[in-house]
Amino acid sequence: MKITTSFLHLEHTPALDEKIQESSAKLEKFFKSKGTMKWSCYVKNGEHFAEIYYHAPHCEYHATAWSDNLYHSIDMAVEKIEKQAFKKKDKYNKIHREKTQMIILDPITAWTDHDEEDVA
Repeated sequence: MKITTSFLHLEHTPALDEKIQESSAKLEKFFKSKGTMKWSCYVKNGEHFAEIYYHAPHCEYHATAWSDNLYHSIDMAVEKIEKQAFKKKDKYNKIHREKTQMIILDPITAWTDHDEEDVA
């Protein structure tokens, strides 16, 4: 996964970089290392904003969070992305689960033993 970061009215410190890398690794389990992730961190009116934009061939996620602490803003933005990913995953599973349900037409023959020769 390609990760880009930008800072506005903030210093780029190694601790911030480590926090962003750690949070990106946390999100990687949902996206399987495909796509690009853009982080924007900035200060506006005394509030610290963290903005994440994730783009892949079949999905896009965007989250913005703000608080008095930038580290807390990063955590809140990651939680928002996780909620979006869980929601999409549940929706996908619900649609595909309905298509793959097994329907037993004759319950009596379903529980009987079959020889390999009988199965075509």
